[in-house]
Amino acid sequence: MPVDPSDPAPDLRALTRAFARIGCLSFGGPAAQIALMHGELVAARRWLTERQFANALSFCMMLPGPEAMQLATYAGWRLHGIRGGLVAGGLFVLPGALVILVLAVVYAAFGQVPLVRALFLGVQAAVLAIVAQALLRLAGRALEGAAHWWLAGLAFAGLFLFDLPFPLVIALAALYGLLTSGADAGTAAPLPAAAHGRTLPVVALWSGIWLVPLAALWLFEGGLLARIGSFFAQLAVVSFGGAYAVLAWMTQTVVQEQGWLTTTQMIDALGLAETTPGPLILVTEFVAYLAGAQAGGAWLGAAAALVALWATFVPCFLWIFAGAPHIERLAAQPRLSGALRAVTAAVVGVMASLALWFAAHVLFAEIETRRLGPLRLLQPEAASFVPEAFVLALAAGLALIWRGWPLLPVLGGAALAGGVLGAV
Repeated sequence: MPVDPSDPAPDLRALTRAFARIGCLSFGGPAAQIALMHGELVAARRWLTERQFANALSFCMMLPGPEAMQLATYAGWRLHGIRGGLVAGGLFVLPGALVILVLAVVYAAFGQVPLVRALFLGVQAAVLAIVAQALLRLAGRALEGAAHWWLAGLAFAGLFLFDLPFPLVIALAALYGLLTSGADAGTAAPLPAAAHGRTLPVVALWSGIWLVPLAALWLFEGGLLARIGSFFAQLAVVSFGGAYAVLAWMTQTVVQEQGWLTTTQMIDALGLAETTPGPLILVTEFVAYLAGAQAGGAWLGAAAALVALWATFVPCFLWIFAGAPHIERLAAQPRLSGALRAVTAAVVGVMASLALWFAAHVLFAEIETRRLGPLRLLQPEAASFVPEAFVLALAAGLALIWRGWPLLPVLGGAALAGGVLGAV
């Protein structure tokens, strides 16, 4: 059983109340969300020990997808099995998903109104500051030596200059980490045979729950919903390093390849997702709603949002329910740790690529993409420089990075300043 009889396990009703509260208060990104859960589950309620929480967090950081949501799912699983995991993980995502849906509906209806566009100029400028802040924090934590700096630089060049697929960049970084890890893979204790017997049925069941509905879309719909489900399912498998890591690939696919959104809409989507509780990867719901609404109205938008949520978050339950019984051993696997560190270093370069891409499209109204052999170069039109966006981005960056102001007031202040500048 996943629950140790000696643990002070709550009843399911108390677990539900606790994670409903956590889900509604989970603003501020994964660091704030993990700190909130630690305070609730370890410090205040003593439902998990420090060791259990730390091992679970280490394991979740090795997985694709939102680590905070997966940590919540693990906590629920440990306290009340599958039902507890579903309740905890679902409630962690549900409040933010509902807010994102409302914001997407409003944005689709009013996003092109001049005053609203002026407000979003401030939001876009603040997004530049937010991404820069996240990049600086991650670089300070992830770049431990010369090899990691090289990984970050190569990842940046691969994505921004050579337009390589994001999954390839992550796979190469993980392979490098596996091959160069100092400890031999055999030093970690192997998993017991009995554990495999329990794990394989769980993998089969949750793989079916996740993929069968997406396959049905291909068989019976075969259009936009099927393509959305396929893309976001792929994204869920390679989303190591948090939402910022996959935003570059999402932008590349959604804007350049599929044409579902414009770059401006993509930046707006990130800005709005930053204002909601829950994991930032809920931006996939916003993107899918806009793609569906622009193609076929609000009902298709709602269906697309539901498909994106399913493709993005159901695999999180698969990873946790299959891996949770082995968490103590897997968290200490040396080669997995080496691969994770290499991927995290590469993500620094991925985020730098994303930051430069967003900066170019926020600060310049006209940008030309040129090809020089295998190189892809962005060439902004100097006459299209937007000084208001530069001033707002600089002010937001100073407030976030230098003064350390909270995220939501900075976003709100930037939006208000953009609206005032637009009115003037």
